[in-house]
Amino acid sequence: MSTDERGPGADGAAAGPSVEDGVRTMLLLMPRMVGRAKRIRVPEELRSFDLAPRHLSLLSYLLFDGPMSVNELARRLEVAPATVSLMVSDLSRQGILERREDPADRRRTIVSVAGAHLPAIEGWLALGARAWRTALEPLTPAERRTFIDTLRRYEQAVNDGSGG
Repeated sequence: MSTDERGPGADGAAAGPSVEDGVRTMLLLMPRMVGRAKRIRVPEELRSFDLAPRHLSLLSYLLFDGPMSVNELARRLEVAPATVSLMVSDLSRQGILERREDPADRRRTIVSVAGAHLPAIEGWLALGARAWRTALEPLTPAERRTFIDTLRRYEQAVNDGSGG
């Protein structure tokens, strides 16, 4: 792996880092980012619920996009509906989520964050949302798209086992 810094290009403009320099930077940066994210304290009123990272994504969708069906949550989380149904059942039993029948289709269940826990969940997710807003706001829409697409490609490569 190369660790040399790229100087100005032939035209005098600063060249971006090489792929190897980018890999090195990301390998050093990602563990720090994950470690800091893990240290975000769960609000006191939610600590007894033993929430896991998988719950964070589910709660984020419900918080940002509002109530939705189990099947829609499964599609967005890219997991089986049975997996979401189990998570929803667990969180509903604990009073974090509410389930109600869809008036338009009584076979569907609509899931939402329970009002009593909404402020705590909003506060918990707010720190990460503010940090991402700070990081993404200076970028152009095209730069944001590239950044997000890059993170998705990284995730897919790791999932596929082709990241090495």
